[in-house]
Amino acid sequence: MRGKVVRGSLSAGVEVKLDPQYTVEDVKVGNFAVIEGKKYRYFSLVADVKIESTNPAVLVDTFEEEEDELAREIIVGDSIFGSISLNPMLMTDKQLTGEVRAVRTIPPHGSPARTATEEDVAHVFGAPDNKVYFSLGTPLEMETPVCVNLPRLVERCTGIFGKAGTGKTFLTRLVLAGITKSQSAVNLIFDAHNEYGWEAAKEEDRGDGIRKETLVKGLKQLFPSKVVIFTLDPESSRRRGAKYDHEIHLSYSQIAPEDILLLQSQLNLNSTATETMHLLSGKMGAEHWFKLLVEMDAGELKDYAEENGFHLGALQALQRKLKRIYDLSFMREKVPFDAVEKIMQYLNEGRHVVIEFGSTQLLGYMLVTNILTKRIHGEYVKRMEKYQATRENKPPHLVITIEEAHRFLSPELSRDTIFATIAREMRKYNVTLLLVDQRTSGIDSEVMSQIGTKISCKLDDETDVNALLTGVQDAKNLRNILYSLDSKQQALIMGHAVPMPVVIKTRNYDIQFYREIGETDYTENDKEFKKMVDDMYGDDIEI
Repeated sequence: MRGKVVRGSLSAGVEVKLDPQYTVEDVKVGNFAVIEGKKYRYFSLVADVKIESTNPAVLVDTFEEEEDELAREIIVGDSIFGSISLNPMLMTDKQLTGEVRAVRTIPPHGSPARTATEEDVAHVFGAPDNKVYFSLGTPLEMETPVCVNLPRLVERCTGIFGKAGTGKTFLTRLVLAGITKSQSAVNLIFDAHNEYGWEAAKEEDRGDGIRKETLVKGLKQLFPSKVVIFTLDPESSRRRGAKYDHEIHLSYSQIAPEDILLLQSQLNLNSTATETMHLLSGKMGAEHWFKLLVEMDAGELKDYAEENGFHLGALQALQRKLKRIYDLSFMREKVPFDAVEKIMQYLNEGRHVVIEFGSTQLLGYMLVTNILTKRIHGEYVKRMEKYQATRENKPPHLVITIEEAHRFLSPELSRDTIFATIAREMRKYNVTLLLVDQRTSGIDSEVMSQIGTKISCKLDDETDVNALLTGVQDAKNLRNILYSLDSKQQALIMGHAVPMPVVIKTRNYDIQFYREIGETDYTENDKEFKKMVDDMYGDDIEI
C-alpha cells in the first residue's frame, strides 16, 4: 500500500489517498502503516477503508460493459480513488535513533504513507528475547514477531477477552508460558477447566473437512522444575492421566460469611440469609458456625432458633443451602496440611502454582478461589509491609489468573470481593490479576478501568465491546478493528504492555513453540519429541 496524506487532525486521524496502482482490496483494517513526515516517522493503524470521489455523481456509474473499460481506467484513480483512514499512534525521528513516543502532532499534507516493514515493527515492539520481549504473534499478513513487554504486562492487571471459541485459552497459555519462561513474575493459576497445568485437548481442522482432537502440552510439561500442580479432584486427574503434586482440602473452619456472599446467585440466598450468617458467626464463633449449623438435626435446630430468637424457617432454608457446600468432595473437618502455607512456600521459591478443579462445578470453583486468594492476599500484604520496613526478602511479583472473571467482579459483588481489592490497590503489594472472560460487560466498570493491558479476540455483542473500550483512547476506530477480527487466531492488543494497539495473528501453540520456550531441548531424536508428534498428528507424519 502506498499513498499520500490529504487531510487530517490529531483527534480524528489522517486521511490517505491511495496511489492509483493500489485498490482498497490491498488494505485491511488493523494493519500497520507508516507515514513519512518531514521531521518525524509516524507509526499508525489502519482504522477504515473507503471509496471516495471528487464528484459524487461519478460513483453512480459502475462501468459493467466492456466498452466502458477505457472510461473506468481514466476515471478510477483520478475522479474515483481509495481512501484510507490512519490513526497515528507513535512518532520517532526520521533516522530511527531517538525515542519512540506518543503522537503529539500530525504529518504535513502530501506526506507519503506505506505499509509497515518488518524493521518498522521490530523497532516499535522490540525483538523477542523471552525475557523482556515475548512474541504473541505476527501482524496480519506479515511474519515479523509482535512482542509484549512482560515486566510491564505483569506490572498492572491484564485481561484476555473474547467470545467462546475464539482462542482465549490458547492466548492465555501463551501469556502464562511467557511469564514462566522470563520469571518476570510467579503465577497462581485457578484452572477452572483443566487447561493450563497438564495437557489439554484441542480441536483442529485437518483441511479435509474432518476435525481431529489432539493434545497440547501444559505448563508442567514445558517447565517441569518450575511448575507445581495442586488438584481438588484427584479422581478426575487420574481419569485424565494428568499428573499432580498435591491434593487440596479445605476445612469447614475456613469458611466465613463473606465467602458465602460471593455465592448468592448459585445458592439463591436472600438478604435475610446474609444477616443470619453474620449473626451465627458472632454467636457460635467464626471458626465453628458453619459446621455447627449444617450438622444440627431438626430438633437441635428448632431449640437453637427458639433460644436465640432466630426464625426457624430462615435457619432451615439456610442450612439446606449451605449443605451443598458441606458436601463438596474437598471439604474436610481437618486437613492434612495448610494449602495456603504450602502454596506460599512454592511462590516464594519462584515456582508457579496451578490449581486444577477437575470436575468440580462452579460453586466449588468460586468458593475455593475466593478463600485461597483472600488468605494469600493477606500474606502478601504482611510480607510487603515487612519488606518496606527492612528492605529484605521482597516477595516475588504475583500474577493471579482467574477464569469466569465476571462471576467475581460483577457490579453487584465487586465492592465486596478480594479480587476488586487487588485490582484497585494490590499493585503496591506486588500482586496483580490476569482476568480471562467472554463477558466484559459483566465486569464492574471500575475494575475494567484498572486493567492495564487488554488482549481481545473477536467480540460480537455491542455491550461487551463498549465495556472493553470504556476509557480507551480512540475507541471509535478500535471498535471497527474489533468487529473486523476473524473468529479464530486473531486478537487486538492494547494498553500498558505494548507501545500502541496492534492486531495480531496469534502464534501457534505447537511443537515449534515447545522447542523455543520449554525447559526440555526437543529435537527430532528425542523420544519425548516423537511422542508429542504422535499425540498431535497420529500416524500422519514421519520423522
